[in-house]
Formats: sequence, C-alpha cells, structure tokens
Amino acid sequence: MSLQAVIARIAEIDGIVQPKPPAPASAPNGFLTALTGAEHGSALPAAPATTGTALSAAQSQVGVSEQPPGSNDGPQIAEYRTATAGSGVGPWCAYFVSWAARQAGVPIGDQGQGFGRVDDVYAWAQRTGKAIPAGSGTPQPGDLIVWDEHIGIVESVGTDGSISTIEGNSSDRVSRRTYGSDGGGAIGYVRLG
Repeated sequence: MSLQAVIARIAEIDGIVQPKPPAPASAPNGFLTALTGAEHGSALPAAPATTGTALSAAQSQVGVSEQPPGSNDGPQIAEYRTATAGSGVGPWCAYFVSWAARQAGVPIGDQGQGFGRVDDVYAWAQRTGKAIPAGSGTPQPGDLIVWDEHIGIVESVGTDGSISTIEGNSSDRVSRRTYGSDGGGAIGYVRLG
C-alpha cells in the first residue's frame, strides 16, 4: 500500500475526510494532492466540529448514580468534574452539562473550561448571546435548560409544549424528567450550537 493510500485510509477511519482516489502520478504535485486533498489551490472541506451532540452524550449516561447514594460522588461523577476548572465534590448538575457539552465538541465557558455552578453557566450564556430567557422562544433538543440552582439538557419538546429533559444530580443520578410548557419554572435555556 502506498503512503498516500495509508494516509487516506487513516483519515477515513478517523472521519476526517471522505475517501478520495489518489491523484495520478503524472499530476502536478500528485503526492501533495493525495496527501492534503488540495487541488488547484482549493482546501479540504472543513471537518465536522463534533462527533455527536451534548444530548447524545447525556442520553448515554441515563441511570448513572452516585456511589454511595447521597455522596455527590462516584467514578462517573468524578469524570464529569474533569470537564470543569477546579471543581470539587459537590452538587454536580453543572458538571454533568459541562461534560456533555465537552463530549460533543462544544465546551462551555470562554476557554471551554466548563462550570461547576449553574449561575456561572447562565451568566456566560447571557454574555455570549447563547441565553434564551424563558418565554422568549421555544427550546430545542440539545439546549440546556436552566432553573434557579439546577440545570439539565432538553431531550424533546412535545406537541403540547411539554419539555422532556435529562438532568445530572436529579434524585442522586442522571435522570429523565418531563415538565409542562413552562419547563417547571425554568428561567431560560442555553443554545450550544
């Protein structure tokens, strides 16, 4: 297998580019064209920014629970904390959404540092134009839903306006919940993408 074919196969496996037939050896800069995909000054199409969504990351965690119950800790909860800067064992709903956003390639925070406090998540969203105050728009699946001192991820919005969520630190676990059209008194939403 030629070097060009190996590089193309690695890129294909990593999902970076679609398979491309190698350039003919007689083409000018044939090796460079096969390596970079650039032809006549054109660039590769931008690789997708994410490999999933915050929602799909959250869905994969439903049922994860604190170990022991009531401790605000456990192996997977410790993993959620790694998505926040300097956070320790404590209420972890904001750790969870920070982790889910990071998994999706859309980390929250000015430097992607995540947040351990709900107030900090919403303040960042307001400052960056990502906040949607309650009553001023309809949430979409994947939006963060923010209450006073709690946060989750919108999983779906029903035809009746009901809002289904996935929330970390809800009954000491990652849980699914459903609220009326007011989102159970949500103060707003955060659009990540």
